[in-house]
Amino acid sequence: MKLYCLSGHPTLPCNVLKFKSTTIMLDCGLDMTSTLNFLPLPLVQSPRLSNLPGWSLKDGNAFLDKTELIDLSTVDVILISNYHCMMALPYITEHTGFTGTVYATEPTVQIGRLLMEELVNFIERVPKAQSASLWKNKDIQRLLPSPLKDAVEVSTWRRCYTMQEVNSALSKIQLVGYSQKIELFGAVQVTPLSSGYALGSSNWIIQSHYEKVSYVSGSSLLTTHPQPMDQASLKNSDVLVLTGLTQIPTANPDGMVGEFCSNLALTVRNGGNVLVPCYPSGVIYDLLECLYQYIDSAGLSSVPLYFISPVANSSLEFSQIFAEWLCHNKQSKVYLPEPPFPHAELIQTNKLKHYPSIHGDFSNDFRQPCVVFTGHPSLRFGDVVHFMELWGKSSLNTVIFTEPDFSYLEALAPYQPLAMKCIYCPIDTRLNFIQVSKLLKEVQPLHVVCPEQYTQPPPAQSHRMDLMIDCQPPAMSYRRAEVLALPFKRRYEKIEIMPELADSLVPMEIKPGISLATVSAVLHTKDNKHLLQPPPRPAQPTSGKKRKRVSDDVPDCKVLKPLLSGSIPVEQFVQTLEKQHGFSDIKVEDTAKGHIVLLQEAETLIQIEEDSTHIICDNDEMLRVRLRDLVLKFLQKF
Repeated sequence: MKLYCLSGHPTLPCNVLKFKSTTIMLDCGLDMTSTLNFLPLPLVQSPRLSNLPGWSLKDGNAFLDKTELIDLSTVDVILISNYHCMMALPYITEHTGFTGTVYATEPTVQIGRLLMEELVNFIERVPKAQSASLWKNKDIQRLLPSPLKDAVEVSTWRRCYTMQEVNSALSKIQLVGYSQKIELFGAVQVTPLSSGYALGSSNWIIQSHYEKVSYVSGSSLLTTHPQPMDQASLKNSDVLVLTGLTQIPTANPDGMVGEFCSNLALTVRNGGNVLVPCYPSGVIYDLLECLYQYIDSAGLSSVPLYFISPVANSSLEFSQIFAEWLCHNKQSKVYLPEPPFPHAELIQTNKLKHYPSIHGDFSNDFRQPCVVFTGHPSLRFGDVVHFMELWGKSSLNTVIFTEPDFSYLEALAPYQPLAMKCIYCPIDTRLNFIQVSKLLKEVQPLHVVCPEQYTQPPPAQSHRMDLMIDCQPPAMSYRRAEVLALPFKRRYEKIEIMPELADSLVPMEIKPGISLATVSAVLHTKDNKHLLQPPPRPAQPTSGKKRKRVSDDVPDCKVLKPLLSGSIPVEQFVQTLEKQHGFSDIKVEDTAKGHIVLLQEAETLIQIEEDSTHIICDNDEMLRVRLRDLVLKFLQKF
């Protein structure tokens, strides 16, 4: 069993597991932090951004991590844990020869489609005046300024996919539900479990009859809108692959939400606007719910909330219809009937308005001060670029970063000098190291496998030994482009036996609780399932022509000699030789492996060991047979 690591980003994993003749890809996250190396893509031509020295993302590049480690056309299935971890799917399904099946829950697929659609829309709606690719030549790249000259594997950077590629990729996905068991070629069974992180997010169990691997990625024990995490099903794992932990282990999500609300209120009261760069799904649902409870008590009920995204309407609607994927509290509201999320009421009362872009209706409805939720969190493309240009010159305005995926200081770099206030309130509900330690003690896997980053403290906090995984035995770590041999070998295989063959067996008890029986059978294997069938009967000779049967081609099974078990009691054996067989001059010697019985008169040696007995006598076959028969009397036959 081997694990291939294709991604260097622990929260955007892409691993390949080879297990019992199947090749399984675990997630296909897209690391987009390389976009921070480029200038923003403004909706309207910006003289300030155009005059900045540097390199522009004119060709819509995104970063796809290294895949030379394994031929992706050999991958049988892809298991998706959440919608953030499927953003590279079109690159794999449309450009690598992949012909397998992708498994994911319905919310994961639908919200993943929204994220991809938003990304494609943001990139394609900006005119591309020119395209640059020669800079990827290594001889030219080393002459460029940092960070481009230090970028690794720039030849693997790809243009952003199209909606046609997105739709083609999503058509290869087979929808699954929690605890649904899916057979893969009869070899292994995979089962998605609720991970508690996002709508439809999953951990995966990959098991055969005798081995169990758990894949834990992007999980949360906090009480938010998704179904709670299923921990019990992770028990008794031989290997637990752990990834997708919180990116900000020192930040408390509840504290960050409180800080978000207080900074938002302070800015609006002073007549300023608040910009929240965000994804169109996920944390935004919880932020809107907190604001629903907060704005009235803070006297902000007249302040408009704007959600701007090409997929804003679909996102808000999807969150209300996936009731079976929500926590029990929100599920119960559906049967009252009430909308599970309060943003439905915010929309009805016109406190929250959503728009596909800043053009059209938004231009007519727009009033200040206000709060705007829009993308992209990298500040490199999307409507957020326009608002950064619009509001960045005033100190009354505030941009609040809630998504932890991008360095906010690097995201802000092209907009400097910036007058507006910048608040960093990263909200990451995924497991922290304290929660991981508690989880591992409860589920007790034999081995834990995780990214290298989790086995040592963060570089900026090298003294914080609590910010790493602590388990026994110590976790095995992997890094990008590494192949890890997992620390256990398959020892057993399940074989079924046909009823008529089972009826013919005669078990013998060789020790209390253990019985054995010899069997002569034909092993039939198909689709990784094994079946013992009765051996074909020898064809009876008949006169005349006879139609040939398929079984006639199968060779007759040989009659097996009986198997022996037990041990020979040396003292009793010697007494029997003396009293019943007339041997008198018998000498017994102890050896490292057993005993040697020497019949001196007959010049015969009997060597008795734990797993064998040898009778050595020259030119006396009758004596050898007599002694053999005596030895057999002391052993069990079956």
